[in-house]
Amino acid sequence: MHYNSNLKEKFLRVKAIDRGRQLFNMIKESLSGEEKDYTNGRIGKALFMLAIPMVLEMIFESVFAIADILFVSQLGDDAVATVGITESITTIVYAIGFGLSMATTALVARRVGEKKFEKAAKVSSQAILTGAIASFFIAVVGIFFSKDLLRLMGANATIVNEMSGYASIILGSNMIIMLLFINNAIFRSAGDAALSMRVLIIANCLNIILDPLLIFGLGPIPAMGVEGAAIATSIGRGLAVVYQFVLLFKGSGKIHIKIEHFTLKWKTIKKLIKLSLGGIGQNIIATSSWIGLMRIMAEFGSAAIAGYTIAIRILIFILLPSWGLSNAAATLVGQNLGANQSERAEKSVWAAGRINVVFLGLIGVVFFLFPAYFIELFTDDQGILVNGIQALKIISCGFIFYGMGMVLLNSINGAGDTQTPTLLNLISFWIVEIPVAYLLAIQFGWDQKGVFYAIIIAEAVLTLTALYWFKTGRWKLKKV
Repeated sequence: MHYNSNLKEKFLRVKAIDRGRQLFNMIKESLSGEEKDYTNGRIGKALFMLAIPMVLEMIFESVFAIADILFVSQLGDDAVATVGITESITTIVYAIGFGLSMATTALVARRVGEKKFEKAAKVSSQAILTGAIASFFIAVVGIFFSKDLLRLMGANATIVNEMSGYASIILGSNMIIMLLFINNAIFRSAGDAALSMRVLIIANCLNIILDPLLIFGLGPIPAMGVEGAAIATSIGRGLAVVYQFVLLFKGSGKIHIKIEHFTLKWKTIKKLIKLSLGGIGQNIIATSSWIGLMRIMAEFGSAAIAGYTIAIRILIFILLPSWGLSNAAATLVGQNLGANQSERAEKSVWAAGRINVVFLGLIGVVFFLFPAYFIELFTDDQGILVNGIQALKIISCGFIFYGMGMVLLNSINGAGDTQTPTLLNLISFWIVEIPVAYLLAIQFGWDQKGVFYAIIIAEAVLTLTALYWFKTGRWKLKKV
């Protein structure tokens, strides 16, 4: 009996070691950048292989923002304010970049699924041209009217007169941001997610090295202050874009772009713009609704706003793996629809949704039970703590809705239907969230709690309506 028990224990130990080895090999393979076909094989493995590099890519993007603020904060409040105000202006760049990358994902993934790699390369080149044209006009405004833009945003005289160079550089070089978005979308939609992750690693490492050198100076390098941060960001991202083009022209992955592809094809550009309008709309709707909620939160004082802001930062960081998984689902939907495997596309979405619901459900339980631990990492101010704990505890109750909702919406976008998610966002965030937040917080006297509950209600409405639309199957019929 004792012998059998030892034998069983040994068997379980060997099995656990074997599973660990398999997991390690899968992670290693997902980061290798090797060419893979995601229109066959196990769906769970395909999701895992795509999601790992996408999650890491998003984490590196977050590190990028943190590093900038960390160094700039040593220059004083005006420098930090300059970065913050400029970022609020560049939301238009991010909105356009997000929209074009979404359109690129839908078109390129579909062509890759059809095994029409030459057409995928042609679409990619037209997406790059479209982004470059859009960014040119933004650059002209940014270079020549940066002071006016800062003044319009309420910046003080010191920022306008002494630090406007930061805005000029960031807006003037916005093409770098645009191309970074679009090129990484090309890699991801082709299933080469590891390549886009490597690009972000290069950009981040260069930025972290150059930030202190250019901001504070070293030896023959003069201290450039906040403008040095803008130059470091532009150089870091710029060299990353150069690396992207080397990979695309070399044909290291499925997409091999050639010079002759860069002849303007207005039919393709029109299709890209039409699809991107939905993505731009989704971004603007979400951003503007957040501004609306902040306006309501302002009624309850700075402590309430600060606590809410800290809670949201924590939530956004925790949601990064979920966004990576939902992006992986979008890629699988596009490729499998292109391969005329609509049932496999649907199964991919349900698989990703289940994983996301379980993951965020568990995180939600932790946040609900131990919210103070996470808020205390950022502040010891009692007023902010109370509000932050309240925000984190209430909003985390909606994590199950967030988990399924983001997978459904990204997958519908990946199918090439960007109009439906835009409409659902508009209904949920502007027709439901803002009025309900005002009603509960102001009219019913729930104070900031009313805003937090309104967020859950809006996300529930968004998820349930997206679920209804997804189950109709109309997204499978979308031609792009």
